[in-house]
Amino acid sequence: MKEFRSGLKDAIPICLGYLAVSFAFGIQASEAGLSIFQASIMSLMNVTSAGQFSSLDLIHNNAAYAEMALLQLVVNIRYMLMSTALSQKLSSKVGTLKRCLIAYGVTDEIFGLSVTRKGRLYPEYSYGMIVCSVFGWVLGTFLGATAGQIMPHRLISALGIAIYGMFLAIIIPDSRDNKVVLLVVIGAMAMSTVFNYAPVISGLSSGFRIIIVTVVIAAVAAYFAPRDEEDTADA
Repeated sequence: MKEFRSGLKDAIPICLGYLAVSFAFGIQASEAGLSIFQASIMSLMNVTSAGQFSSLDLIHNNAAYAEMALLQLVVNIRYMLMSTALSQKLSSKVGTLKRCLIAYGVTDEIFGLSVTRKGRLYPEYSYGMIVCSVFGWVLGTFLGATAGQIMPHRLISALGIAIYGMFLAIIIPDSRDNKVVLLVVIGAMAMSTVFNYAPVISGLSSGFRIIIVTVVIAAVAAYFAPRDEEDTADA
């Protein structure tokens, strides 16, 4: 119980941050036609901001399951690497079921706290972080979706801009400190703009355009600006 309570306590800032972000997602989900229950269940089962936001347009346009699955694979594949890294901090005695439960709650923020924790990572500590963080994520979604059902459309559209502010807050600090990140952001924006107006590519669904942009920009960045072993070790 001590490790569980420690996880709950450490995840309080994450919970509060998730509450604000998922509120914006709830509003967007309501705009896409999802009910309060559907939006809340989606947050409970996925726990991934980028994956959930990117899927709303596909859901709204009744995209194929294959397209949805491929988009989620590309957007969320980083969690496979995070889970692999965290598995090295677990005792070999931790069983498969417990590892799967921990993997359910692997997000960028939870991974950041877990990987910097000294010593072994205990499942109970992860459970505490997951319970606290997911509670904030689902509650924010519920409140946002509820607000989307009762608030005027103009106010909903204004609040929906909050998600763009969140992404700007994420990329601007790193873009200032790292020219490679800045070029990746600019390249992704430029490519997305071209794809949106190009005669043939603009006919593709938004999901496939996101997939193409993500894969191409990531591949170009990895080829021209790979991280050397010293940078990786410091990280």
